[in-house]
Amino acid sequence: MWDYEQLFKIIEELVMHHSPSGVETEINRFLMQRFATLGVEVWSDRADNIIAKIPGKNPNKAVAITAHKDEIGAIVKTVGDAGRVEVRKLGGSYPWIYGEGVVDLLGDHETISGVLSFGSRHVSHESPQKVQQEDTAVKWENAWIETKLSAVELEAAGIRPGTRMVIGKHRKHPVRLKDHIASYTLDNKASLAILLALAQQVKQPAVNVYLVASAKEEVGAIGALFFTQNQVLDALIALEICPLSNEYPIEDGKSPVILSQDAYGIYDETLNGQLRHCAKQIDMPVQLATLSQFGSDASIAMKFGHVGRAACLAFPTQNTHGYEIAHLGAIANCINLLKAFCETEFDS
Repeated sequence: MWDYEQLFKIIEELVMHHSPSGVETEINRFLMQRFATLGVEVWSDRADNIIAKIPGKNPNKAVAITAHKDEIGAIVKTVGDAGRVEVRKLGGSYPWIYGEGVVDLLGDHETISGVLSFGSRHVSHESPQKVQQEDTAVKWENAWIETKLSAVELEAAGIRPGTRMVIGKHRKHPVRLKDHIASYTLDNKASLAILLALAQQVKQPAVNVYLVASAKEEVGAIGALFFTQNQVLDALIALEICPLSNEYPIEDGKSPVILSQDAYGIYDETLNGQLRHCAKQIDMPVQLATLSQFGSDASIAMKFGHVGRAACLAFPTQNTHGYEIAHLGAIANCINLLKAFCETEFDS
């Protein structure tokens, strides 16, 4: 049984390390240090994945468990006059999710805070902002970041086209709602906490286990595709969030979710059966779902033929890709289930 406060604290640490897709240095340093402290072999590959290896009793077989370390955000398109910066989405982000407020621009030399802005409210139909009050949601093309810096100052900080934007750090602190955690970027920082817990708890797995903090998942599972192309695996399991919505038969609570299908295809029924068997052995209820607008490291890697068997284990989450809310018990049960799976003889 995991202590919820301990789990909350490690997720909070992870959330507070910025990691927009492709600019993941801050979270990389933290993960390398934490895995090393836990005494496992760890390295970074050429695709910017962080990989920890736990040797198994049978070194001729291997499974990988991935949790992507990148977060959604925005990317600078233009740096205009009077300190205004225009951005476009990076991954599945929407400006109305963040609302007006502080965002961080991760410059080459300095992080600059600015205010994501939509324009004033006290306006008539003569102003373009009026339509956002009455008809359509605000889009990135209608928003800007107000920095009050000159073009010269922004250039000196290394703010340029391609600079990443993420939610401001002081807005990122998670909050506790009884047994739930609420925060930006639980997708997928909570899953990184699961990887760290497995590195701590799994000592003698049945086969070699690779714990992969994968890079650039939100923009096409780039890190996972590189890893699975270069590492022979008998199975791949992706850790993810599972959206809570009326269209899916998923309930909030402690029970993790095993996916059968998503937008990229079906998952492996044999591997899913092994996960369900492990759950039954430890008397853990699990939920099953097929998702439409969703993809994971595992389904994308299997679709492209990099792995023969893939599965996705997830925890139910409200407000996905926004200010997310998840039950700490479901996150803890993902740890318990995967520990049992790693220690069970793997049938390939």
